[in-house]
Amino acid sequence: MVSRRAFLQSSAASLGGLAWGASPSRADTPPGVTETEIKIGQTMPYSGPLSAYGVIGKTDAAYFAMINESGGVNGRKIRLISVDDEYNPAKTVEQTRRLVEYEGVAFIFNSLGTWTNGAIRAYLNINEVPQLFVASGAEMFGDQERFPWTMGWQPSYQTEAAIFGKQILATKPDAKIGVLYQDDSFGRDYMVGLKEGLGAKHARMIVETATYETGATTIDSQIVALRRAGADTFMIVAVEELAEQAINKTFDIGWMPVRYLTGVSQSISSTMTPSGREKLKGTITAVYDKDPTDARWRDDAGFMLYTAFIKKYMSQNEQDDAKVVNGFGVAATMVHVLAQCGSDLSRKNIMYQASNIKSLELPMLLPGVKICTSSSNYHPIRQMQLASFNGSSWELFGELLGS
Repeated sequence: MVSRRAFLQSSAASLGGLAWGASPSRADTPPGVTETEIKIGQTMPYSGPLSAYGVIGKTDAAYFAMINESGGVNGRKIRLISVDDEYNPAKTVEQTRRLVEYEGVAFIFNSLGTWTNGAIRAYLNINEVPQLFVASGAEMFGDQERFPWTMGWQPSYQTEAAIFGKQILATKPDAKIGVLYQDDSFGRDYMVGLKEGLGAKHARMIVETATYETGATTIDSQIVALRRAGADTFMIVAVEELAEQAINKTFDIGWMPVRYLTGVSQSISSTMTPSGREKLKGTITAVYDKDPTDARWRDDAGFMLYTAFIKKYMSQNEQDDAKVVNGFGVAATMVHVLAQCGSDLSRKNIMYQASNIKSLELPMLLPGVKICTSSSNYHPIRQMQLASFNGSSWELFGELLGS
C-alpha cells in the first residue's frame, strides 16, 4: 500500500522535482491570483449528449484537491470552477464569458470538445486569456501562429489517423476502407490524417465514408451502407455511445472487417459493457497512456500512484475508465506548468511556461512518451503505440510511433 505522504512526495517528484512550498510573490496581482489562491475555469458536458465525459472534470478537481492538501503550488491552492455547458457551443460561450468576466479566472483549463472550444477560441485569444490543454485532439488547437493563447494536450486526431493509415498499408495493402466519422473538425481531421498515412497513391483504398451529426443517437444505417460498399476495414471515428453502437451493429449483421477505433472511445469500462467486450475483440487502437485494466502495470510505480489517487479521491469503479486516466495526466501537466511559473502567475508567463515543457514524464504515460512543447509546437504529446483488444484489455504491439 502506498501511504498518503509517499504518494504526494512521489507525485511531486514525477513533476520534475519542482519546489512546491515557496512563498508567493506579494507584488503581482494578475487575474485570478491572490497570495493564497489560483482560480481557474473550465466547461464540461456534465449533462447533454456527452455527459459521460464529465468524469474528466471530476478527475481534474480531485487531482487539484490532492495537490492542495500537500500545500498547493508554490504556496497557493488551486481553485477550479468547473461548470456545465451541456456540450452546446452557445452555452460554452456564455459560461466562459462568465468565468472570465465575472469570476475573474486566471485562465481556461481542459474544457472539453472540438466545436465547443472552437466557439470560444477567438474570444480568449483576443482577450489574451490562456486556453490551456483543450480536451480535444483537433489540429486547430495547435495553431500557435494564429491562436497563440490556445493549446491542446492529447495527440492530434491527424497524428492518430496517420498512424492507422500506415498500419493498414503495412499489414493489408489491398484493404477496402470504410470510415464512420462525426461531421465536424473531429471527423474531418481524421480524414486528413488517414489520407496522409495512406499517401496519395493509396487514398483510393477508402471505398466509402459515412458521417453523422453531432448529437446523433443512432448510426445503424451508416454501418449498413459501409458494408454494402464492400469495405473490409472499418475506421470507427465516433464518440463512446455511437462507437459502441457501431461495434454492436457490425457484429449483429455478421460483418467482420478489421476494425480501428479512435482513442476518444477506447475506454473499455465505458465504451463496452462486459457482455459486449467479446464483440470488441481484435479491434485496434492507438494509445499513449497505460491501460488500467492491463495486468502488466500492476507493479508499475506510476500505476501504483494512480491507484492510490483513485482510492483516496475517486470511486473504485472509476479506476478503469480511460477518461479518468486522461484527466489525471492533464491535471498533472497543469500543476507542472504552474510550478514552473514560480511567483510570476501573469497570464503571459503561464502561457510562456505552458509552451516550454521539456520532456515531462508522468505516472500514467507509456514508457518513452514525454510531454514537450515549444513556441513552434503546441501539440504536447506526439507519440502513440498501437494496441489490440484481447477480450479484457488493450494489448500493446509494435513500437512508439508519431511525429
